[in-house]
Amino acid sequence: MIDHGTLLTYCAIVLGFVFIPGPATLLTVARATTSGTRVGLATGAGITAGDVIHTAFAVVGISAIIAASATLFTVIKFVGAGYLVYMGTKAILTKDASLLGPIERRLTASQAFQHGVLAEVLNPKTALFFLAFLPQFVRPENGAVFLQLSILGVLFALIGFLSTIVFACSAGSLGRLLRRHPAVAKWQGKVVGGIYCALGVRLALQQR
Repeated sequence: MIDHGTLLTYCAIVLGFVFIPGPATLLTVARATTSGTRVGLATGAGITAGDVIHTAFAVVGISAIIAASATLFTVIKFVGAGYLVYMGTKAILTKDASLLGPIERRLTASQAFQHGVLAEVLNPKTALFFLAFLPQFVRPENGAVFLQLSILGVLFALIGFLSTIVFACSAGSLGRLLRRHPAVAKWQGKVVGGIYCALGVRLALQQR
């Protein structure tokens, strides 16, 4: 089992990571602002599930294969970037009237969860992060390596979900305020779509 000192150090570092705004935070905030807190939380839950999947990849060595294969890395990177740009373009082209309608018409929690999973799983940088970061806290003398990796990965996912709860609740409240002002709400979809497209371009330009 992982010793308490290593575990506390790991959790402190992860807390610093997850509360620094990044792609996962922006996705969560964008969803919560336009579709409400519940959808923002569902997006965060999807991203968390994606992190758990990446943990499994790291444990069984798939992340190592991605790291070793430039072609596979590039394929996954562009698939993920394409998906984000697609979501962004769709949001930009959505008619303004739909932005002023009921939250349920814009996006369901189930859809948001699926989008969150796909966006996270299709980000090869996350796979490489797990592959590079988790082993630094593994000590052979603490027991089975695969078990330590699993614990560290799940902890990362749970702490990350904690941060998305904070961001989703804050953005959800902001979104309710913005939706009371049609002039602002008119541009919400375009702003959110721009965020998605920017994230997609950012992912496409990332290097190993």
